[in-house]
Amino acid sequence: MNRLSPFNVVSLVVGFAFLYVPILLLVVYSFNASRLVTVWGGFSTQWYSALWRNQQFLDAAFVTLRVALLSASVATVLGTLAALALVRHADFRGKLLFSGMIFAPLVMPEVITGLSLLLLFVSIGFDRGFWTVTLAHITFSMCFVAVVVQSRLISFDRSLEEAAQDLGCPPWKAFLVITLPVIWPAVAAGWMLAFTLSLDDLVIASFTSGPGATTLPMRIYSQVRLGVTPEINAISTILIAIVASGVIAATIVTKRAEVRRLRDERLAAAENS
Repeated sequence: MNRLSPFNVVSLVVGFAFLYVPILLLVVYSFNASRLVTVWGGFSTQWYSALWRNQQFLDAAFVTLRVALLSASVATVLGTLAALALVRHADFRGKLLFSGMIFAPLVMPEVITGLSLLLLFVSIGFDRGFWTVTLAHITFSMCFVAVVVQSRLISFDRSLEEAAQDLGCPPWKAFLVITLPVIWPAVAAGWMLAFTLSLDDLVIASFTSGPGATTLPMRIYSQVRLGVTPEINAISTILIAIVASGVIAATIVTKRAEVRRLRDERLAAAENS
């Protein structure tokens, strides 16, 4: 096993410190008993208790979770269908234009995306609120799902599905019982990515939200403009815990699915030999 050189060790330490020390400070000061965020006044969980009495934060968190769950689910379905079209029908006319339109939101500045969606909703007379934020999040997150699922579909052995269809299985059933169980870790990872992006979005939600649809990042940003409070640190720590738990759970599920797939392939190869 190759050992890391001292230079690589120092580089890793500096890199991780640059990434995670600010987050660690935020988590530590969320347990600060003092109202002054830069003065340590002892350990306390009072700011977490105070969050439950802050109705504005609770309403914003409820809106954010509803938007994230709905937009991630719809974006996963649409992104998976887009990936299937790109991989299964590689020679259709206009594929280059279609793929470019699918992946354009990946590099499009969020300000441009938010402004264009705002103009669209205004021009068609669609009142801004919960549904406009949800539609906006579906629009920009489905391309991330398409990228993740497409990478898995490219390596999928199409002969398995074709063999099932040769035995009389309808195409839709072959997809559900053969293809989907194989690619579902990528589908789950795409859903998790879309959920996290929706949970974190501030710019696009600011353009497309309306009365009664203030998301949690918008509420935090408006609060921070008046000054950072320990409650902001506490709710940020809760968000970090939710996202970290989701990433760890998705990693474990994906790892187990990959181990199960490799085991099934070895058993199938042993039976055929």
